[in-house]
Amino acid sequence: MEPDLVAYSPIMHRPRLRWPGGARVALWVVPNIEHYEFMPKFVRTRDPWPRSPHPDVLGYSQRDYGNRVGLWRLFGLTDDFGMKCTVSLNLAVIQHYPAILEAMEKRGWELMSHGIYNTRYHWNFSEEEEREAMEEAAAIHLSLTGRRIRGWFSPAITNTLRTFDLAAETGYDYTADLYHDDQPFPLKVKSGKLLSMPYSVDLNDVILLRRGEEAEAFARQIRDYFDTVYEEGAEQGRVMCIALHPYWVGQPHRVRAFRRAMEYILSHPGVWLTTAAEIADWYNANHLPAIEAHLAAREAANG
Repeated sequence: MEPDLVAYSPIMHRPRLRWPGGARVALWVVPNIEHYEFMPKFVRTRDPWPRSPHPDVLGYSQRDYGNRVGLWRLFGLTDDFGMKCTVSLNLAVIQHYPAILEAMEKRGWELMSHGIYNTRYHWNFSEEEEREAMEEAAAIHLSLTGRRIRGWFSPAITNTLRTFDLAAETGYDYTADLYHDDQPFPLKVKSGKLLSMPYSVDLNDVILLRRGEEAEAFARQIRDYFDTVYEEGAEQGRVMCIALHPYWVGQPHRVRAFRRAMEYILSHPGVWLTTAAEIADWYNANHLPAIEAHLAAREAANG
């Protein structure tokens, strides 16, 4: 990792992280609720739709299934577990589909910015273009929920070298754009503060889609991942993220496998089922001072 962004610290050399109630694992489940433009413009480096010529009716309609059907099936599952999720949200969703916003608000879900549309990449954005996109996303959230948005996650994971400084500058508290750790970690930004929140491109259903794997493989990976971090969490608290896309996991032949995986995880004591903002708040209030002192001591020792 770029040394000017994240200080190096082996996880087992850090001050011991304990979650509320002595939990071993802080689990955040992240439905990616996205909107793909039917006729997107070419975005500098890549065509947003792999099939051409446009419109890519197949690709668009598969993803549209998530917002029309799959998400509502997922709402039922999360209701059964009393699960409050953090949504990786293209903010255009709540402009186009008020019913989705109403359903998420009813459940108290946290909304994390995933840009405006998932077909508007940030690669090769100028600094001003990227800043404006972050500010627009925050403004949409504030206008429709009355709350300040807390988290930033670049659309389609198209972050730039300026993303982290700009996220801190424009008022975000954490980012999900890095995959370097099993714990939150402070980033070195030019102004303000920004926390890296562990997101997953491994426990991510769309990655399995690209590999041609199916739901049982995803559920097995979830269980195996959990068994490892649960064991490790007895000594050093961990974060576990499960990334979902309603157009994939919300299909009738897949949702039951995810339900069984969640039943397995939640049968264990010491699991804090929570949101990214709650993780960030607990970490900042209860652990960040110890980490900052630890990093300062390492830096001093290394001259």
